[in-house]
Amino acid sequence: MRYTYLGRSGVSVSRLCLGTMNFGPVIDEQASVGLLDAATEAGINFIDTADVYGGAPWGDLNGQTEEIIGRWLSARGAARRDQVVLATKAYGDMGDGPNDRHLSALHIRRAVDASLRRLQTDYIDLFQMHHIDRHTPLDEIFEALTLLRQQGKIVYLGSSNFAGWNLAQYQEFARATSRTGLVSEQSVYNLAQRSLELEVIPAAQHYGIGLLPWSPLAGGLLGGVLAKAAKSRSAGVVETLGARRGAVEAYEAFAAARGHGPGDLALAWLLHQPAVTAPVVGPRTGEQLQGALRALEISLSDADLAELDQIWAGPGGQAPEAYAW
Repeated sequence: MRYTYLGRSGVSVSRLCLGTMNFGPVIDEQASVGLLDAATEAGINFIDTADVYGGAPWGDLNGQTEEIIGRWLSARGAARRDQVVLATKAYGDMGDGPNDRHLSALHIRRAVDASLRRLQTDYIDLFQMHHIDRHTPLDEIFEALTLLRQQGKIVYLGSSNFAGWNLAQYQEFARATSRTGLVSEQSVYNLAQRSLELEVIPAAQHYGIGLLPWSPLAGGLLGGVLAKAAKSRSAGVVETLGARRGAVEAYEAFAAARGHGPGDLALAWLLHQPAVTAPVVGPRTGEQLQGALRALEISLSDADLAELDQIWAGPGGQAPEAYAW
C-alpha cells in the first residue's frame, strides 16, 4: 500500500479510500464486514461513510451503514480503531423535522453526536459537510465545528460537492478568523467527468486541499461496460453507454492493449493526477476490491496520459483559459 498526506494536514492516508455507500442496502452486513477486513488487511486505512447512507435513495434506513461500521469497529477492538482514519458526513435528511438536515449549528451538533453513537467511537477523524449550505452563515457553521473540535469529537474538517469559490470562501473565512480550515474536498471526478479541472482543482491545489474523487468509474461507464452490454440488453446498461459508446470502445481497447482492466486503469489515471489524495472506491465484492488494489501498481507514461486525454477530453484546462484567453 502507498500512503500520502490528507491535503495540507499531517495525517497519512492510503492512496485508496474505502467507500461504504453500498454497505447495508446493496450488500449485507456479513459481506460488508468481509470487505472492511480485507481492505484494512491490504493496508487501506482510510474509510469513508455518511450519516444518510442506508437511507433514501440507497435504502430504507438512514444510518445503517454507520451502524455496520460501528459494530465492526467494536468487534475488532481499540487497536483497529486507532489504525483507521474514519470519515463521515452530514447535511442530508435524517428525519422529518425542519432541523433534521443541512448545516445549522443545531443540526451539525446533533448529527455528529448521532454518528458517534452509530459508529461506536469517541471521535471522527474527518468530518465532511456533504453539500454546500447556501443559507446558514459561515460564522454559525464554523462556530459549531470549532466547538466540536475543542470537545475532541472531530479532528479534521472536509467538504463535499463544493464549488471552487466555496473552497476559497471557507478557507479565507477560516484564515481571517484564525480557525482551522478544510483539508479535503470530495467531489465527482473521473476520466469521463472532468469539469472539476475548471475551478475546483485549481482552488484545492492553491489552498492545500486534498481531492477525494467519488464515482471514480463514472457509474460503471469506465468499469468494462461493453462486456456487460454484450451480455445484457437491459435499459440501464444501454443508457450508461449512450452517446459515449465510441469513447468507451477506444478506451477499453487502450486498456486491453496494455493488459489492464478498464476499471483498474480508470483508478490509475486518478492516482496520476497531482491534486488527488485518494479515490473513493466502493467495491461490492472481494474481486472488485482486488481490482482497485491493482490500480496502485499501474504506471502511466506521459504518452499514455496524452492518449487518454484524447479519448476523454477534459474541459481544456482551468478557467478562464479553457473557454477564453
